[in-house]
Amino acid sequence: MTQENDVWRVVRRGALIGTITVTENDFPWQRGKFVAEPVFAEVKPWFDEVLAIVESEEFERFDAAYDRIPRELTLVSPSGPVEDFLLHIDGDEA
Repeated sequence: MTQENDVWRVVRRGALIGTITVTENDFPWQRGKFVAEPVFAEVKPWFDEVLAIVESEEFERFDAAYDRIPRELTLVSPSGPVEDFLLHIDGDEA
């Protein structure tokens, strides 16, 4: 089970693109502070697009926009890679 202050990693093709330090755990959801690596700039537009879709409530566009995130990125918990995940990043919040 995830604990507060656990550090999760977001990886793309073996390269670290950022870390998430868990600040809130409300199973199955976690929230945390996101610290981006410079390479995050390459995928940041994906997260911005998904956030804009959620805020505009144009949910019919969500799957097409979000699907590339789990296809291209790996979320790694302290116990290993996470098979299925829903990840939103907004500034320094994940």
